[in-house]
Amino acid sequence: MWLNTLLLALREIRRNLLRSFLTILGIVIGVAAVITMVTVGNGATRAVSDQISSLGTNLLMVRPGQRLGPTRDAGGAPPFRIADADAVATQVSGVRAVAPQTSVGATAVFGARNWSTIVQGTTNTYFETNNWRLASGRAFEPAEERAGAAVCIIGATVRRELFGSADPVGSRLRVRQVGCEVVGLLEGKGQGSFGADQDDVVLMPIAAVQRRLTGNVNVGTLLVSTADDADPERVKADLTRLLRERRKLSDSEENNFSVLDTRQLAATLSSTTAVMTALLGAVAAVSLLVGGIGIMNIMLVSVTERTREIGIRLAIGALEREVLLQFLIEAVVLAALGGVVGIAIATAASVAITRLMGVPFEFDAAITLASFAFAALIGVVFGYFPARRAARLDPIEALRHE
Repeated sequence: MWLNTLLLALREIRRNLLRSFLTILGIVIGVAAVITMVTVGNGATRAVSDQISSLGTNLLMVRPGQRLGPTRDAGGAPPFRIADADAVATQVSGVRAVAPQTSVGATAVFGARNWSTIVQGTTNTYFETNNWRLASGRAFEPAEERAGAAVCIIGATVRRELFGSADPVGSRLRVRQVGCEVVGLLEGKGQGSFGADQDDVVLMPIAAVQRRLTGNVNVGTLLVSTADDADPERVKADLTRLLRERRKLSDSEENNFSVLDTRQLAATLSSTTAVMTALLGAVAAVSLLVGGIGIMNIMLVSVTERTREIGIRLAIGALEREVLLQFLIEAVVLAALGGVVGIAIATAASVAITRLMGVPFEFDAAITLASFAFAALIGVVFGYFPARRAARLDPIEALRHE
């Protein structure tokens, strides 16, 4: 009986292909919208997490002033010194590495090419705190760090703009008025969490930058990497207490420095994008209800058109539940077909959009199955009323219907 009923339902759907397609259009749009929104949202969440992770492992970023980010303002707060980095590394337990960092904008020149970039003065611990590896070449020698030698390690963007595809290691470029030897090339990282190009950088020993470019001994940022088994909140508290002591702040004075935990930043941004994804998915799911109303409307029209057929079936002995089942299966098959088409469209659209946005394609099997099941459920819910109406027709009145 089930097979015959299914075949009858498919025959009726095939008989009016255009109307069937227009009937399931709402379901197709709804399923495609939900899956696409969730997939792209998951990809954006993954991209945000990857960008934060690229800043470094278990990283605390300490800067003068009370506000962090691209528009931060030190507000007259005194800068750090190299001694502050040494104190944090030796006096705060749970710290794996500390890298002092000072930044200055400069133009790098090689031959006839020039490129405006960011010069970071730092030490070899920068590679550990920022989870960065060398694609070729070497890190700074201890003697080069102590003497502030004119050597540098460049990022992938600087290499592309100044050297093209050539190997830069061993070449000499000029940063402002300072000539330096390229001793290493960083692996590419891409865009950072605030939209900046992380590969657009030239690393030099911090003593060289302070002596030859900035003309002072200021340290703009302390990059503190915590041990994997350390409690980040405890490390952050001990770090804050130590820096308050070194900066001679009284109990009544607020901190004149800021500490950013990248793991907390990642969790906050990821939860924000997850909430936005859920909201967009919920809004898109409303179109599934609209599609269900469309199915119910067309099924009611179909019952009216096939009233004589229903009367004949009931007159020759068909049971009410068989008529009910026939129309209910038609509605479910329509909704399920809409779900299948919607999944196919959503997959293609998700791949295209994620490539266009430059975020990972995160296929979610659970949301795909849930969308298909919900589409089928829509067919049951909105197809039941027309099916019940068909099953309860009076055979005599149905046979009289013109």
